Order: sequence, then structure tokens, then C-alpha cells
Amino acid sequence: MIRHDCVDSTNERALAAIADRTARHGDVHLAREQTAGRGRRGHHWHSARDEGIYLSLVLLPAPPPLSPAALTIAGGLAAHATARALLGPQAGVMLKWPNDLLCRDRKLAGVLVETRGLDPAAPHYVIGIGFNHSQRAFPAELGATSLHACGSTASRESVETLLCDNVAREAQAAMNHDPKLAGRFLDCLGLAGQAVRVFTGTQHHEGRLATLDLERGLGLEARAPIPLELITGVQKL
Repeated sequence: MIRHDCVDSTNERALAAIADRTARHGDVHLAREQTAGRGRRGHHWHSARDEGIYLSLVLLPAPPPLSPAALTIAGGLAAHATARALLGPQAGVMLKWPNDLLCRDRKLAGVLVETRGLDPAAPHYVIGIGFNHSQRAFPAELGATSLHACGSTASRESVETLLCDNVAREAQAAMNHDPKLAGRFLDCLGLAGQAVRVFTGTQHHEGRLATLDLERGLGLEARAPIPLELITGVQKL
């Protein structure tokens, strides 16, 4: 556990440690505040001091390289398990493809998996999770919420511990190529067997969601699987 006060982002600190070869497999970077927290596609992550959980897990697995999509799924499942444990099954906690956790249709947490200059002989990854904890108000355009706003009274320290345990477990499942990972992700999305629209860049595909395989991709009925790396969003019709 590597604790920071105020940093640009925990992902950046983890990637810097990897670059200068001081990182260890399983290191967890935590910060009280981020000045340049980021989400997917370069979006800014609101990182007020002591109001969120800002966490990054370092993975230095043996080759061959892992699928970043599988690690994103693992991070999402970890965030989902944490929220369900704190808020209960009645809270309306759901995952949104590919990396958002929602509570009552508002964003509660997000996942960002990064690697830089990936060497197939010595792969490295960082799973970053931003989890809103005690915020009572957000800029309206963010459409966000927090654990406290959803009814939790858990302390930041207890949420950090729970989230660390969950992300370590789910990351290990991804590294072990656990076939149950994909099915659990579909359950948390609430999309299994549903009619969906799948976005791949400027194109989209519609059909009933039949399968999800971490290696082959997402399968719609009567269609070839779509590779996970190409999918930018999945929307229920």
C-alpha cells in the first residue's frame, strides 16, 4: 500500500514506478486527492480531497500479455462487489459497459486500465479505480453520485480496504483466465439475453446478446463474435 497525499493521478504514479523499475506486482497506490485524475478517453475525474477513493493496482504478470478488456471487466466487478456489499442488493447498483458503475442511473465509480510501451516479454498493467465516497454535490453535467448520497455511512478507510481486497481477487481471476468472469460481468450489466445495440467506432450492430467470451468477444445471435477491444459501448434497446 503506497499512500500519497496529493498527486496528479494514482495511475500516473503507478506507471512512473513501472517506468523506473521500482514497481512491484500487487502494489496499490492510494491518494487523498488528485489534480489530474482521468477517466476513459481522456475525461477528467472529479477528485476532491478526502471525498473519493483514488486507487491504482500494479500488475506485472508473466507473459503472454493479458487482455486489457478482461482487466477492465475485473475492475468493474470489483467496484460492483464493493458497492453491493455497502449498499445492499436493493440499491440498484449496475455496471455500464465498459467501465462505469452506476447507482440509481448515476455514476458511482469508473475503471481505467492503462499500459505504456507494452513489452510482450515483460507485460505490465495498471488498473485504476475512482470511487465516489462522501461527495454530496457534483457539477450537474457529471451525472454522478456517491456512496454517502446512496445511503452508506462507511468510512473511507473501510471502503479502501474492501475495494483493495475485491480488485486483487478479480484481477487474479482475470490473470487465471477464469471463464466465469465474463458471465458474472453480463449479470452485473443486466444484459444477458437482451436486445442490444453494440457500438464499434462509427458503426453499430443490433441483436440479442447471446454470449460473452474474453478471448472471442461479444456474440449476438446469428452473428460472429465482436472483439472486445473494438467495442466502445453496449446499449439496451
